[in-house]
Amino acid sequence: MEAADADSQWKGRRAQPFLIRLAHWLNIPLLLIMAGSGLQIFSAYPALGARGALYGWYPWQGKAPPTWLRFGGWLAGARHWHFALGWFLIGNGIIYLIYMGARGEWRRRMFLPGRDSRNAVLMMAYYLRLRRAAPPIDFYNGLQRLAYSSVILLALVEVLSGLAIYKPVQLWWLEVLFGGYDSARAIHLIGLGLLGLFTLVHLVLVALHPRAIIEMITGGKRG
Repeated sequence: MEAADADSQWKGRRAQPFLIRLAHWLNIPLLLIMAGSGLQIFSAYPALGARGALYGWYPWQGKAPPTWLRFGGWLAGARHWHFALGWFLIGNGIIYLIYMGARGEWRRRMFLPGRDSRNAVLMMAYYLRLRRAAPPIDFYNGLQRLAYSSVILLALVEVLSGLAIYKPVQLWWLEVLFGGYDSARAIHLIGLGLLGLFTLVHLVLVALHPRAIIEMITGGKRG
């Protein structure tokens, strides 16, 4: 009965509504420019930790990212791009989350431990060739929901750590929350690396499930 009620909730709605598709495609150029301009800013001081007390765990101290990964040309130009487009990226994310909440889309897209934990473990076993058959899948599998939910939390950490770096005096409490300016800077860079890893995994999953990219373009069939 509950399954039937859940199915009826999405009746007449596309798999990928227009606003979700728009937010998805807008994120691509915004994230690319944000990442490139951020690495250009980082290259002005390509080290982590306080001067004279660099972090021992970071193996690339003093080594700037390759030029092909950077955007903005120079420090001031990169800062202008980074801080300007950052607000568009935040706005895009807020609209996406409001839509998800207002339309109830979070119920079929977000990771709910009681519903998705077992499916996520079985799906990972399937991808690792430890299981022959994929577990039952409804809208998304548990592993997809875990990944998409995790990246939202990661994006929130990126925004907050970025604000701590951007306004360390005005937002001193946020800087303290991240353990200081140098710690916030390291967390921000690590977050960028994790976003890059998520993107790579996302592309692999899209290659394994090519129908997903078609639905993200057309919206898919109505339920």
